Amino acid sequence: MSLQELMRQRQEKLARWRALGVEPYAYRYEPTHHAADILAWGDQVTAEPGRRVRLAGRIVALRGHGKAGFAHLLDGSGKVQLYFRADRLAAQFERYELLDVGDWIGVEGPVFRTRTGEITVRVEDLELLARSLRPLPEKWHGLRDPETRFRQRYVDLFMNLGVRETFRRRARLVTGLRRFLDERGYLEVETPVLQPLYGGAFARPFVTRHNALDTDLYLRISNELYLKRLIVGGLERVYEFSRDFRNEGMDRSHNPEFTLLEYYQAFADVHDMMALTEGLVASAVEAAAGVRALDYQGQRLDFAPPWARISMLDAVGAAVGEDVSDLDAAKLARLARSRGIETRPGTGAGGLLDALFGELVQPGLVKPTFVVDHPAETSPLARASRDRPDVVERFELFAAGMELANAFSEQNDPEAQRRAFEQQMARRAGGDEEAQMMDHDYVRALEYGMPPTGGVGIGVDRLAMLVTDSRSIREVILFPQLRPEEGIAEPEDEAEREAGAPAPGGAEPGTSSA
Repeated sequence: MSLQELMRQRQEKLARWRALGVEPYAYRYEPTHHAADILAWGDQVTAEPGRRVRLAGRIVALRGHGKAGFAHLLDGSGKVQLYFRADRLAAQFERYELLDVGDWIGVEGPVFRTRTGEITVRVEDLELLARSLRPLPEKWHGLRDPETRFRQRYVDLFMNLGVRETFRRRARLVTGLRRFLDERGYLEVETPVLQPLYGGAFARPFVTRHNALDTDLYLRISNELYLKRLIVGGLERVYEFSRDFRNEGMDRSHNPEFTLLEYYQAFADVHDMMALTEGLVASAVEAAAGVRALDYQGQRLDFAPPWARISMLDAVGAAVGEDVSDLDAAKLARLARSRGIETRPGTGAGGLLDALFGELVQPGLVKPTFVVDHPAETSPLARASRDRPDVVERFELFAAGMELANAFSEQNDPEAQRRAFEQQMARRAGGDEEAQMMDHDYVRALEYGMPPTGGVGIGVDRLAMLVTDSRSIREVILFPQLRPEEGIAEPEDEAEREAGAPAPGGAEPGTSSA
C-alpha cells in the first residue's frame, strides 16, 4: 500500500475520532509515572492487578485479538506494554480500535504481569493526545539512512532509542564542564554572535547585512577577543559556551555551526591552563560517561591525568627522520612535497610544519596528548616562548586523532599584538582568506592593560563524540547542517523506504506483533 493511501486512511480515522466527540489534539495530560518507573518495580508486580498509574506516550506497536489487544507505549524513559479489553474500556474500546501506530495517547489503569511475565498496564481509561497522520518508518530496528536520520531528527529520536542517550550524555558532559568552572570561581558570560570584525581563529566567516545600521556583520568564528576584553575590564575568570560559525567544508569532525567552550583566567599562563584543562576534561568525561577511561571506535582512551606532552618540532622531526627544529622553510617545503602534502603557495615555515604534523603525527595521537612548541607564525594571539622567540606558549590537545582544545599564554603586549595583526593583514593581501583581521579596538583594549592571562578553547562537539562513541560530529549535533531539500515531497513522491510503513515492533494495526 502506498504512503499516500496510508495517510488517506489515517485522515479518515481522524474524522471518525471527531465524530465520536473526541478532539484529536489535546491541550494537556498529567501522567503520574513513566515507563521506567513501572518496569523498575520488578518482582513487586504480580499477576493480580495492582497499583494504578497514568502514562502518556507514543504507540510504537499494536496487536489486536478481537475484543482485546496489546500495544507498546514509548515515553521519554522507555517502553512498556499496554493491555486493552472491551469489557474494561466499555464505550472507550471504540477509541482503541481507531488507534494507529505513532499516535500519542494517555492511559490509566492498574499494573499487572502477563502469563509470559511481561509487566503491563491494563488500560481502563484512554485519551487521544495527538493523532499521527504519517506512518512511522519501516523497522523498529531503526531509521538507517543517515541523511534522513539527521534531517528528520524528530523521527530518529523515537526510532533509534540510543540516539536519546547520546544527547542525554552530551547534556551531562556540558553540565560537568559548567559545574567544574563554576566551582572554581569562573563567571559564565555572553558575548556577541554578530560581530563587526571576526577574529580569534583562522577561518572564513558567514556574512550578513544589518539593514538599520547599513553595514555588514559577521557570524562569529570565535569569541576569544571579546572574552579577553572582559579580562581587561577586571572579570578575572570568565567562560562562555558559544555557538560559532565557520564557512568551511564539512566532514566527520567539522560542521559549519558548532559549540565551543572558551575560558580565560587572569594571572595564569599556558602551564596553569594545561593543568586546569586536564582536571576539567577528566571530570566532565566522568560526569557524562561515569568513567574516565572509555572506548572510542575500538580505541581505549584514558582521560585520568596526567596526560602525555610532546613537542610539535620533535614529533615532526621523528616522523620525517630529520631535525626540523630550525624551522627552515625550504627544508619543510621539500619534506612536504616528498610526501605529497599540498600547501598553498607562499606558505611559511609555520604553516608547512603544521601541515606535516597534521598528516604524519596527528592521526597517531590516540591517547589524550598535549602538543606544545607551535610556530609563532601560526599563533598570532599567543605570547612568545620564554625559551625561544620563534615558537609560542601554546598547547593543542589531541585524542583519537582529533584536535579537542587550543590554548595560549595570551599576548598582552599591545604593540606585539599590533605587529602580529599587521603580519596577518599582509597574508590577507597575499590571498590568504583565512588570515586574521586587524582589530584596532582590541588593540586599544590591550593598551589599557591586560594582566597575564591564560586561555583555552575546547570543541564541545568533538568531546561529545568521544564520550558517546560517535564516529561523526553529525551524530552529536541535534540538527546538523545538510544540503537543502529540493522541496518537501508529497506522500506519493516519497521514497519507498518510508512507504507502507510497518510500525516499530511490527506493521500497521492488525498485523504487528508486540
